[in-house]
Formats: sequence, structure tokens, C-alpha cells
Amino acid sequence: MIRAGVRMILKHADGIDVVAEAADGAQAVDLAARHHPDVVLLDIRMPVLDGLAAIGPLTALDPAPQVVVLTTFGDEENVLRALEAGATGFLLKDEGPDELISAVRSAASGDAVLSPGVTGTVIRRMLQGGGAGGGRPAAPAGPDARIAALTERERDVLALLGAGLANLEIGRRLGIGIGTVKTHVGSILEKTGCAGRVQAALLAHQTGLAAGE
Repeated sequence: MIRAGVRMILKHADGIDVVAEAADGAQAVDLAARHHPDVVLLDIRMPVLDGLAAIGPLTALDPAPQVVVLTTFGDEENVLRALEAGATGFLLKDEGPDELISAVRSAASGDAVLSPGVTGTVIRRMLQGGGAGGGRPAAPAGPDARIAALTERERDVLALLGAGLANLEIGRRLGIGIGTVKTHVGSILEKTGCAGRVQAALLAHQTGLAAGE
């Protein structure tokens, strides 16, 4: 029933085609090898081969799909194991249809996807110096100096990255197009030296820019 619901949401989204669905992790790997999808949505608890074990074989395919874990289980161990295994993102099942569609589109374009509910888990672990991205990003000039070159709009975007928002949600929140958001994110990563969105989110927390802080 859950697969049917996910399929129904995605099949009516512009630009998204559901090419296959699997009942277990082993079948997911086999179908991905045959259909070459851009994105694979994986649950964690599945028979035969669970989702966490399936991530490695999926990301080893050529071409490799972007893997987004969609699950009820957002505990720290599952989040970090999924990201360290190579998942592009981690989404909780209590997210709405719009968030699911946005996550698939973001993953397809190479963006990392983290539910706001699990972003804090990744941030806490990285602040402790381990897991999900290799620990603290290097900051030879100090966190405050790293954001000094950002424009006011780039700081707004960085703050929302720290809240775990995907590009579509950031655009809606700030009233700008998704292409503009991507341009700002690229500029933020270049100016701050962050290797990716998760490190940028960590920087937002380190500097107090994260939304709500």
C-alpha cells in the first residue's frame, strides 16, 4: 500500500516517471541494473536484502542512481549508516507529497536531500567530529571569516540549508526561482570551501545562521 501511494504521488508529478518498483532490496538492485533509473527510493526494513545493505550495490552500478532512503526510522544510527553507505538523502515518511516530489527532483539534479527532522542528527555527529561526511570541514580562517564574503541573500540561503530545506523549499521561502537557488548554493560552496550541502549546513549552525537559532 505504501508503494502504491508513493507511485501515485510521483506518477502525477511533471517530469517524473516511475519505471519500476520492488518488494525487497535484492529486487531493487536487479531492477535498477535493468532500468537505469536516475533516482531510487529505498525503505530500510525490507526482506531478503534491507535498504542499508542495498545502497552499496546500487551506487556501484554504472550509471549509478541517486539513492534516497524513505523510511519511518529516523534514528541516528540509520541516518548515518545510510549517508556513509552513499545515499544521496534521507527522507522520513511523515513528509508531505510536495516534499517527496521535491526530494526526487533534487536528488536527480545531484542535490543532497535531508529531512529537517534528521538534519540535526547529522549536524550533531559532525560537530562531534565523526561520521556522515568526514567530520568538521576545515576552517583555517574560522567560521565567521568563511561567511564574510557571502551576500545577504547567500546568507539567507545558507541559513535555510542549515534547516535542512531542499532547493524548492528554499526558493518558495525566499520567493526566488530554483535556478537562482542553485546558483546561490554553488556560490556559497565556492566562497566557504564547503565540500557539499551537509558541510554548508554545519557551517550555518557553527555561525548561528541556521534558521531558528
